[in-house]
Amino acid sequence: MSGVSAGNGILFVVSTPIGNLGDITLRAVETLRSCDGILVEDTRRTRRLLTHLDIRGKRVDRVDAHASLQTLDGIVRRLMAGERLAIVTDAGTPSVSDPGAALIQAATQHGVQIVPIPGASALLCALVASGMGGDGPFRFLGFLPRQGAKRAEALATLSETPEVCILFEAPARLQSTLIDLGARMPHRRACVARELTKMHEELVHGTCSELAASDRSWMGEVVVVLGPHVPVDQRAGASDADIDLLIDRALDQGEGSRAIAQRLAAWSGRSRRAVYERVIARKETIRN
Repeated sequence: MSGVSAGNGILFVVSTPIGNLGDITLRAVETLRSCDGILVEDTRRTRRLLTHLDIRGKRVDRVDAHASLQTLDGIVRRLMAGERLAIVTDAGTPSVSDPGAALIQAATQHGVQIVPIPGASALLCALVASGMGGDGPFRFLGFLPRQGAKRAEALATLSETPEVCILFEAPARLQSTLIDLGARMPHRRACVARELTKMHEELVHGTCSELAASDRSWMGEVVVVLGPHVPVDQRAGASDADIDLLIDRALDQGEGSRAIAQRLAAWSGRSRRAVYERVIARKETIRN
């Protein structure tokens, strides 16, 4: 492991508010005021925060998720020359489902001192507000993969994990994720926490199947908390009524017949053809 050189600068990893600007810490403000420059995900959003804090004349450089190796190398050289730089993202803590990890790793490899400046956290806010934190462990999965085998693997991990699970989701994809969760863990307790610390903050509780059945539109920043869970052999417990209920909900959400059959076949252990025939039958029943 590289040692920290006394001649190097410092990289401050600064947490910023996830919504309410009043959640900035005194230490974060002092760090942003005293550092030599600030590395940001989006210059426009960070400049609004700096204006709110009356911090002016500070050098601001963009370092987002697509920053090149050349850009990172240039920043590391600045740090090694003695600069004290702060890295922030649009909201929350850098490298927690946000840019920052690549720079932190590069700086560490070159002996640069890393100093965390803690603050607001969407995942911890959601966990404690959900009432499902308790004394047990929890697992954070960030954003689920959008599709394909990686998404199926992530959903399988969730269904097989007994401890509390926390994940982020985009509002446009939340309903499909709730449907997937409801298909695999219909009775698992869940809480959708949206717009935390903001004007329209909301906590919506229910089982995965109840939340999946909701026809509301989801908006804003979202965190999903899944409660403690006892994994079960779903193949043994999937009755015809269970399958039909999940088919009806998926049809209501506009999901295609073949996609429903493929997903529920994998969940229930039944053949895809058998489930597809049930989907077609349910469509005919709904029409009539």
